[in-house]
Amino acid sequence: MRLNVGVFVLHAVQLAMWVSVPALLVQAGLQTAQHWQVYLPAVALSFVFLGLVFAAERRGHLKKLFLVSIGLILLVQAGLLLQSVGTTSLGALAVLLLVFFCGFNALEATQPSLASRIAPSAMRGAAMGVYNTLQSLGFFVGGLSGGWLVKSWGSPALFLCCGVAMLAWLLVAWPMQTPGRSAPVGQAA
Repeated sequence: MRLNVGVFVLHAVQLAMWVSVPALLVQAGLQTAQHWQVYLPAVALSFVFLGLVFAAERRGHLKKLFLVSIGLILLVQAGLLLQSVGTTSLGALAVLLLVFFCGFNALEATQPSLASRIAPSAMRGAAMGVYNTLQSLGFFVGGLSGGWLVKSWGSPALFLCCGVAMLAWLLVAWPMQTPGRSAPVGQAA
């Protein structure tokens, strides 16, 4: 259930924040047609972080990295909140987006694997169905609530709510146990 809550929150926050991030980039002086100049390097550089994810998993530090990734996205929401109430800096936004994609990509890479490993083999299909449904619902709720929050109370309220959601997920995920690796097919457990 912790992973189901997590995938919902992760995708709700992702979609909600994109309601305001493009406007912050414009406010910082970057025209919409040039947003790729921030997004592309942030996404590309974040893939380097994935190497750390896979190395940490091999060394048995997956839970630490999982929690750090949630914490990174929480910190990004705090940074975006500050950017939305103060002077908007293109450099700061670029760094925040890089950190966001590092955390997001790490969670995107590890969560489905964890959900699949935790689910009993007879229920794996159903468990992954619930997981994927909550991911899709997170997209829907994030887009809907993000638009409503920005329209009703502005970007600061949006980033505050996203931060609270990430904090709640961090608290829910904290006591989680990392599952052991499955035995290879043909070997006794």
